Amino acid sequence: MGRKILFITTDQMRFDAIGANGQKVARTPAIDALAANGINYSRAHNQNVVCMPARSTMITGQYVSTHGVWMNGVPLPVDAPSVAQYLHDKAGYRTALIGKAHFEPFLDFKQQFYESQMARLGEYGPHRGFEHMELAAHSPLILHYAEWLKTHDPDAFVKFYPNLDAKFQVNAAGGGETGGCQLHFNDVAREHYHTDWVADRTIAWLDGLKADEDWFCWVSFPDPHHPWDPPKSELARHPWRETPMPEFYPGSKEKIEAILKDKPQHWHEWYTGARVTNFEAPPEFRACDMTADQVREINAFTHVENELIDEAVAKIMATIERRGWGDDVDVVFTTDHGEFQGEFGLLFKGPYHVDALMRLPMIWRPAKSANVAPASVAAPVGQVDLAPTFCEIAGLPVAEWMQGKPLPQSEADATRQKRERVFTEWDCRHVDGTTVGLRTIYRDGYTITAYLPGTIYDGTEGELYDHENDPQQWRNLWNDPAYQALKSDLLADMKDNLPPVHEPQMECVAPV
Repeated sequence: MGRKILFITTDQMRFDAIGANGQKVARTPAIDALAANGINYSRAHNQNVVCMPARSTMITGQYVSTHGVWMNGVPLPVDAPSVAQYLHDKAGYRTALIGKAHFEPFLDFKQQFYESQMARLGEYGPHRGFEHMELAAHSPLILHYAEWLKTHDPDAFVKFYPNLDAKFQVNAAGGGETGGCQLHFNDVAREHYHTDWVADRTIAWLDGLKADEDWFCWVSFPDPHHPWDPPKSELARHPWRETPMPEFYPGSKEKIEAILKDKPQHWHEWYTGARVTNFEAPPEFRACDMTADQVREINAFTHVENELIDEAVAKIMATIERRGWGDDVDVVFTTDHGEFQGEFGLLFKGPYHVDALMRLPMIWRPAKSANVAPASVAAPVGQVDLAPTFCEIAGLPVAEWMQGKPLPQSEADATRQKRERVFTEWDCRHVDGTTVGLRTIYRDGYTITAYLPGTIYDGTEGELYDHENDPQQWRNLWNDPAYQALKSDLLADMKDNLPPVHEPQMECVAPV
């Protein structure tokens, strides 16, 4: 019997969403305990800032340019390597994924993809190395969660926010008390909400295992991704009028305008609604119309969702103790990408390589039996390192197709691994023909982003931020004469460390 692996992910969670990373409003004691007893990575970055590319990196251990899922709607090839398959085949791990997978598009009108058809067929896998899958998304209209609701609460379907409007576009309708975009009062019973459902189905799967079996369980919560529609019964935790404005909100529209105009033009165009460059963003939403009260209410709803996730984590951890596995389970907690949540006066996500979207909560609490000392590691790490870490936990060599390396267990370990930089990339061909390409590294306290030639930019544009002197990333130093030598050095370093490119580029078959 070896070490078991509990891999917990959320969807669209900011680095500062948890108490261990400075959160002062939402209460996250279960996740904070993992950080206190494990390794908390303060400079973990994703390799892409939207769902499908990021999740494909987690399962393959490969960069986006290698696995080829360059945007939401691009399916991960069915023959793509999977760390779950590797653990299962090489070390006999039992494997499951409960919650949101999203390696394949949700909108599957041609019924091409097994993820979207699995529940309709009454099947639970195997798929991508997972012996068992029970899938959920933000909307209860598809996947196993929907089938469960049909039996346990068929009236719940109309209580959730409708993700798509009558035009089959991402919905921009407002709600709550402030009319904020994708806010919604949801009368679903808490025990029927997808956060509790994911925890309960995880517990059911764990309880079906033998005590001496090794297992890898990916627990994937759909929240706190928009829409913001947690059970209405829970909103009293954080009445929005009493919820502090987030410190990252710039304040006046004049200040927001000044900050955005210092950045490449698509930043300000997204604020005004002149241009949409992400499939998941509601095309009819304009951030310039968003009020401070709406930002406050969105953040209050988000705090509620994060507390529900924390309580679900506590339930799962209690099950692990009850099963007698407490000393032999490694827990890894992270998310796929962040959320603006009002930072820079913006909402949602897209081709914007700043901490709000790139910097992730990432915690590894090794099994107690491993005798690893708690630590805080500031060296740069990434999602590409997760699959190699699972290999190390299982006592397996890192698979030759993985491009990361096991997460360091201390700053000294990070130094030995020569952890210098972390890489993030973006490519987009939007429905109106707009193309945007970004290549970014974080190194030595700086983030630099080079823009590729496209329909908006000629390839000379970019962003450069000094995190020590400008932690809010309000001042773009790309054209500052005092930073040109540093810019040249960072760009050369990025060029020298670019991953190989997937050829040919795979087709985007659906918007999400």
